[in-house]
Amino acid sequence: MNELCIDVGYKSINKHGEQLCGDMVQIIKTPESTVLVLADGLGSGVKANILSTLTSKIISTMIAEKMDIEDCVNTVISTLPVCKVRGVAYSTFTIIKITDNEYADIIQYDNPQVILLRDGKNYEYAVNQRTIAGKTILESRVQLLENDVFIAMSDGAIYAGVGDLMNYGWQRDNIVEYAENRYDSEKTAQAIATDIDDACNDLYMNMPGDDTTVAALKVRKRRVVNLLFGPPSNPKDVSKMMTMFFAKQGEHIVSGGTTSTLTSEFLGKKMETSIDYIDPKIPPIAKIEGVDLVTEGVLTINGVLEYVRDYAGENKLYQEWHTKRDGASLITVKLIDVATDINFYVGRAVNPAHQNPNLPIGFNIKMQLVEDLSKTLRELGKNINVSYF
Repeated sequence: MNELCIDVGYKSINKHGEQLCGDMVQIIKTPESTVLVLADGLGSGVKANILSTLTSKIISTMIAEKMDIEDCVNTVISTLPVCKVRGVAYSTFTIIKITDNEYADIIQYDNPQVILLRDGKNYEYAVNQRTIAGKTILESRVQLLENDVFIAMSDGAIYAGVGDLMNYGWQRDNIVEYAENRYDSEKTAQAIATDIDDACNDLYMNMPGDDTTVAALKVRKRRVVNLLFGPPSNPKDVSKMMTMFFAKQGEHIVSGGTTSTLTSEFLGKKMETSIDYIDPKIPPIAKIEGVDLVTEGVLTINGVLEYVRDYAGENKLYQEWHTKRDGASLITVKLIDVATDINFYVGRAVNPAHQNPNLPIGFNIKMQLVEDLSKTLRELGKNINVSYF
């Protein structure tokens, strides 16, 4: 096992007028592998959703259990119901299995071919073809390098704009060119997938003619971010908490007025506070030598939670927190763009001000903030460890 890790993200848009998406993405992570399956069910709506859900769940589970692809395809074909109108029963699919963060196995059936960006440019990987249960399957194995980006998509992506803005739709070559032009080594997998899927939606003029899904996997080095939030319940534990916090490698963020003061005293460094309210809802940041970022506590972390939840959902606020320089935006960048592993050091001391029911925040205690933030970050694939004091 090397120091690399796999960042995964995806976004789907439904065919115009449909409540359910006919595409489905399943991600399974084990200590040895990361498996992503993107399935595109025949047709659209409820039927397509059922087909793609069955396909993605069956394949991802079997692949993660190290079963042969031939068994997976045969199982899918024998399991899916038959369409009475078309007489076929299948869902197209793309499988990307990354093992030990060293190599990727790519298995493709009737979806647009996976794009691989290496150093920001399209990389043509070898593709072998074989027939399983009468279906033509494409197979590839790729040795991984840092910053490799794999982009999988349903065929809604290459039909975007057909008949309206383009004669033949947004072809794979166009998507490759778009991905190359928009490449940024700091972009997360979620940001890459969202960017391309949003571009497809624009070409459909916000009325998609097909379910459209884009999924991305990015190979990156592990990076640790440590966040200290609140003083310990027992004042005698301040030194222990600070020592453990600063002993960890990676970047260090301190949130909270009392916590910042204790940190300043522990380090023997002066705290310089700012009076600039970049965002009227978020208190100003401060500076302490030896700390990467110093912010206010509950209001700032609540702002971070709002951004992280949006990122895990519709991702409408991405540009906002990437351009603003308030504490909540800066922490969000650290937790989403920078960190693969996040250590929270949370003090249980009660701040009487936080018990005021009139505070304009959704939670009356910081414990709930940490719990909700940790849960959402885990859903985004971050490795989370929380220590309480």
